[in-house]
Order: sequence, then C-alpha cells, then structure tokens
Amino acid sequence: MNYSQLKLDNQICHRLYMASNSVVRAYRDALNQLDLTYPQYVVMMALWEENKMSIAGLLNKTKIDGGAMTQILKKMTDKQLLSVVIDKEDKRKRLVKLESHGLKLQQQAVDIPDQIRCRFQSINTQEADQLMHLLDKLNLAFENP
Repeated sequence: MNYSQLKLDNQICHRLYMASNSVVRAYRDALNQLDLTYPQYVVMMALWEENKMSIAGLLNKTKIDGGAMTQILKKMTDKQLLSVVIDKEDKRKRLVKLESHGLKLQQQAVDIPDQIRCRFQSINTQEADQLMHLLDKLNLAFENP
C-alpha cells in the first residue's frame, strides 16, 4: 500500500500552515511597537477602512471567529483603542468605533505593509497578486463547500 498522500511534503495545508506562521512572526516586531497582536491589527485595519462598524460586519470583514473576536474587542477596549456602543437606530446591535488613540495608531502603522513586503523580495508583484488570487479562491471554496 502506498501512503505518499500522508507525507508532509505532499500537503498544501501544511505549506499554508508554515507560511501563515512565518507571516505572523514577520509582523511581530512591528506590531509589538504598536502594542498589538496580529488579530488586533486585522481588526484595526478593518476599522481604519470603515470606522463605526457592527460586530457582525467586523466578523464578516475579518473572518475572525466570534468567540475570539469577543476577547480581542475586550482587550482593545481595555487599551482604549476602541469602544463598543449601542446602535442608536437598532438597540439590539453593537457598533465598534475607534477612539482617538486607535485613530492615531494608523499613522504609526502606515509603513508596516511595506516593511513586511520587503521580507518577501523573492516574490514579485505579479506573483504576489497571483498568490492573493489563489488564496481568495481557496478561502471561497471553504466558505461554499
């Protein structure tokens, strides 16, 4: 019987796992200066795009698990980066909005994508675009099995 399908070298998922860990580690130094974890940075980027977003919208945009998001928002509220408020139009909804400290962090974070991109010099712009396209296809396939 041939078990080659069980070799790590034949696994796409293991390559994604290794790449994901490497990318998060690459962000660590830059994000430590901002006192953010990578998931908190993802939340900040979403809110810098659209401040005052519903929690449901934030979950949809970031694809972060709901239970994890609760913990992330609590920690970020404690850091005074954001606040969670009741929607005036729909009292059942909660909106997440940046506080002044969270808004100011955007200025400090503006160079982070370029710092990280410099770590991937072996991948040109066309390859990076292609990789993003393939990852989008992969993620879509898992969202719609």
